[in-house]
Amino acid sequence: MHSMQRTVSDQVVDMLVAAGVRRIYGMAGDALHPFMEALQRDTRIRWVHVRHEETAAFAASAEAQLTGELAVCCGSCGPGNMHLINGLYDASRSGAPVLALAAHLPTLQIGTHYIHETHPTFFFRECAAYCELVSRPRQMPAVLAEAIRTARARRGVGMVVLPGDVAAMPGVQEAEVAVVHASEDSSLHAPESVLQRMAGMLNGTPRIAFLCGIGCAGAEQDIVALSRRLQAPVAYTLRAKELLEKDNPNAVGMTGMLGWGAAVHAVLECDVLVMWGTDFPYSDFLPRRGRVIQVDTDAAALGRRVPLALAVQADAGVVARAMLSMVQPNRSDEFLRAMRTFHAREVAGISAPLRVVDADAPLRPELLTRVVSDHAEPDAIFTVDTGTPDIWCARYLQALGTRRILGSFNHGAMGCALAMGVGAKALYPQRQVIVLCGDGGISMLAGDLLTLLQEKLAVKVLVYNNSELDYIALEQMRAGMSQPVGTALHNTNFAAVAGAMGLRTWRVSTVSELIPAVKEWLAADGPALLDAAVDRHALPLPPPLTFMQGLGYCKGLGEQSAHAALDTVKRLLFGNRHFFS
Repeated sequence: MHSMQRTVSDQVVDMLVAAGVRRIYGMAGDALHPFMEALQRDTRIRWVHVRHEETAAFAASAEAQLTGELAVCCGSCGPGNMHLINGLYDASRSGAPVLALAAHLPTLQIGTHYIHETHPTFFFRECAAYCELVSRPRQMPAVLAEAIRTARARRGVGMVVLPGDVAAMPGVQEAEVAVVHASEDSSLHAPESVLQRMAGMLNGTPRIAFLCGIGCAGAEQDIVALSRRLQAPVAYTLRAKELLEKDNPNAVGMTGMLGWGAAVHAVLECDVLVMWGTDFPYSDFLPRRGRVIQVDTDAAALGRRVPLALAVQADAGVVARAMLSMVQPNRSDEFLRAMRTFHAREVAGISAPLRVVDADAPLRPELLTRVVSDHAEPDAIFTVDTGTPDIWCARYLQALGTRRILGSFNHGAMGCALAMGVGAKALYPQRQVIVLCGDGGISMLAGDLLTLLQEKLAVKVLVYNNSELDYIALEQMRAGMSQPVGTALHNTNFAAVAGAMGLRTWRVSTVSELIPAVKEWLAADGPALLDAAVDRHALPLPPPLTFMQGLGYCKGLGEQSAHAALDTVKRLLFGNRHFFS
């Protein structure tokens, strides 16, 4: 094709290729037709056809989180691009560089209340770091380049709104704009005076604890080395589990509502807490009186959750390496030993459901998760739904230091796991991708099980099927409701549903069936689904609740409290026959 005949859509494809894009997740339709024709003419970018645009955005978010590089999703005009918003919020809050292409009505129809008319530049304003409408061909290259630069620089969402008629117009040859790549060295260095103040606080404190987030990526070895020098227990967030669970002798588990081990106690009982690369949102699990040092590259995050004694805007690895040469060793390990002892006791407690003595007992989700973890590949990628799958993943999935774990951990969206699995498997077709879904979550985007078949994505889908929105039921009971309302789900056989679609499927409900089914499921060719009918009475108590505190976990007002406490006792005592063996 002669260069002067190339359309705006052809130019978009050229610029995306130059930016390193190799896949676009989306669903064709309406104003996207010119862009789809350009993709058909140029085969350098793979179109991953999903069944719902929300899946496209979550898949792009997953790809961007796995690589740290730009990923792209696409939605047609009106309802099509509106469906992107949940996954784009997730990308924004996860620091994932995602470019969203939003098709729009032809320009002559904008403002006439035409069918499908929305205004994406307003609708996406909160979750997009950059969002702009292209109204002329000459404008497109500059706008697209700015969206790409912004997504990379701000680690968030850049959006381009492209009307269908503009997308089909001839491109302007002289309007070429280079796509600027992010700097390879984006680390921030704290002033020497700030480092000296931090070292002085650490040197003068006997009981120090670390709380680490995903911002520690690449610095985990330095942070672990510093924790050993300071005799500091290390707690971490769910996003940092894959970084700091393995090869970390000072690890004491996770804090927060999903937490386990001694992490809560270490964070709340220390004299100085150092928060490394985390915007941990649950202030109830942060010290109220202790001194807090926060290290983060994002200045806006410093002091957002708790008052700080010292704010350090810098790269976690840079600061940790500086502290290694500035802090004094040979301090007391009394606090660390106490936390390790407490941690071992807590780990023993949550390991009780893993001790199987009755093969016909109801299937515990804790045991199910550990068996899947034990039989998965060492470098498997796990995607996790929000809800109780988060809890079982946090406590029973072993990260090994080589696995990746993705979920909507900052945004908290249900139904994200299957969609993220699409992105992970499209990116890494040779790696094992395991999707951990709740029965509520899988119901939300179940149509994209067909995407696994159509795109030949050999994703392994696990459904924790207890016929209830279990985490929401727990929240309601904790709020004092005598019985959960609106949380019961139809008792669905998801194996039968997926089997009718064409997936290979297994369904298990007892311990004796579990291991053979898991082995066959993971070894299956192509996409496969394991429907696990798990014990609905499995109760994940938030830390640091003891058994007796758990009796008041559902504490409410008046007569409701007695009913709620009784229901909790039933769940604790009679969950299954081997729980107290």
